[in-house]
Amino acid sequence: MRRSTAHFQGEKDFHVKDLKLWKGLFPYILPRWRGLSLAIFLSFMVTATSLAMPRLVQVGMDDYILNENISVEERFQGLSLLGAIFLGIILVAFVSNFFQVVTLEWTGQQIMHALRQGLFRHVVKLNLSFFQSQPVGRLVTRLTNDIQNMYEMFTSVIVTLFNDGIRLVGILAIMFWMNWRLSLLLCGIFPIMVLITVLFGRLSRDAFRRIRKHLAEINSYVQETLWGMFVIQIFLRERETDREFRELNNRYFDSAMYQIKVFGIFMPIIEVMSSVAMALIIWYGGGEIIRQNMTLGELTAFISYIRLFFQPLRELSQKYSIVQSALASAERIFQLLETKDMLPVWDRPMKGFPVKGDIRFENVSFRYAEDKPILHRVSFRVAPGETLAIVGPTGSGKTTIINLLERFYDPGEGRVSVDGVDLRIMDEHWLRELVGLVMQEVFIVPGSIRENITLDRELGDAELDRILELSQLNSLLRHLPDGLDTRVGEGGMDLSAGEKQLLAFARVLARNPRILVLDEATANVDTETEMLIEKAIQAALSNRTSLVVAHRLSTIRRADRILVLDHGRIVEEGTHEDLMRLNGVYHHLQSLHNGEGLKLSPGAVESFKL
Repeated sequence: MRRSTAHFQGEKDFHVKDLKLWKGLFPYILPRWRGLSLAIFLSFMVTATSLAMPRLVQVGMDDYILNENISVEERFQGLSLLGAIFLGIILVAFVSNFFQVVTLEWTGQQIMHALRQGLFRHVVKLNLSFFQSQPVGRLVTRLTNDIQNMYEMFTSVIVTLFNDGIRLVGILAIMFWMNWRLSLLLCGIFPIMVLITVLFGRLSRDAFRRIRKHLAEINSYVQETLWGMFVIQIFLRERETDREFRELNNRYFDSAMYQIKVFGIFMPIIEVMSSVAMALIIWYGGGEIIRQNMTLGELTAFISYIRLFFQPLRELSQKYSIVQSALASAERIFQLLETKDMLPVWDRPMKGFPVKGDIRFENVSFRYAEDKPILHRVSFRVAPGETLAIVGPTGSGKTTIINLLERFYDPGEGRVSVDGVDLRIMDEHWLRELVGLVMQEVFIVPGSIRENITLDRELGDAELDRILELSQLNSLLRHLPDGLDTRVGEGGMDLSAGEKQLLAFARVLARNPRILVLDEATANVDTETEMLIEKAIQAALSNRTSLVVAHRLSTIRRADRILVLDHGRIVEEGTHEDLMRLNGVYHHLQSLHNGEGLKLSPGAVESFKL
């Protein structure tokens, strides 16, 4: 049995070496090695053409323009030939650059597509406890902004930096070949440049970590605010919400300004170093020309090469910003990919055996947090075909029992089994095919009603008509012009709470599960819709083992047996009539539900009269 226990760390605590990041990218890069190899080959072509141009200028000046040992006609012929070669080099550079950009964009799109798909596939496998501890906006940022940052790095930086590296090495080699003394003099400023670049890299990485962190906070806050806008307006929280967002926005602004200051210092320093190098060339090279140890063409070529040398360093701020932003994003992406907050998986999970629907909870204890126990050694059985209702006050553990049966969580102690088979050794997907769940909150997939019922299942028209009749959706569809093809959810019509519940029953019937779980399925609906839902429940419960969490008396009375939970323990068990005669917790809950337990003080009565 394989068990993973790593946890999702806080962003500020996560530090990873660049080498590890690149190693994590290799599985996505290696399958596209042909495209990258072609882009690298084309980068050699682009680099070679750029390095050849100053050399051609030197040859033109020394061998033809300033060479008085040959005739004027020979000068013009030589310059014409050099001009043709120059034009050919420009054409080769254009074609190479064009195909390099196209190849790189295509390869980068493929890599990021695979990375985004792999990240999403990993996220949907994580345990529910992970999503309860992580803001949704942060996860959305990982799958959108962070992936986009890495795409920009692949398409506009990686091969460009490779080009610049080859160019810098080539420039140094050519300069040493042309005049090693002048080149050695220029090398005196290189250690200073390296030191500045390393320091700049550390500061910029810290700046981008802050930016990504604060952007994720903003995304999370905006998502949560828009989701809860109804509550914000009802309780007049607009001013407080605006203040909290202003604080988040100010922190993001401060981190962005810190980044700007870092780059604002780096760029002038590079310009100063470039000017110093140019001054050294003119001072030393000019002296060499006077002493006739160097030609004017060589000095001109040196000046051109030193400009080419500092050009990528000038652009480094922009490229470095993309690289550092991408690496900061990569840290968070691989931080999420390394999160193993998943339920343990059996090496050979069981599935496909005939299921009667015999549910057993045996001495089950569970807690979501170490200091918050929810269930305490709970034991009960639901026989095949039996309907068991579970009632209890809020926080008593009713929903936790459902979560354990669906295996969204594993019990801390004890075991949950179906037909004697521990859920931990059953195939997770097959288990959730067996157990149908109807919840109070129904998630609507943007699309048609048909798509929301079938959820990509192939159902014949006759089977679908039967499901619509049993779930009482026919009455709703009769009033819709497009019937089953009516779009609902985002971009379509809104369904009422009761209509969503009927649709949820249709979904369950389409799956035809052996075990049915109802979690407050009749809550918050009007009387007319409740009658339809009761008919749908009756159809859904037929010939199935069922577990019902409900407060409505009509739903509870239908159960063969009732369990009463209080503070994570089973305190009463029996039929409705038996539990009412006990005059215990169940009787008290029903009295509160019917309003019998509510008594107003005389002062309160007087206030209502006013």
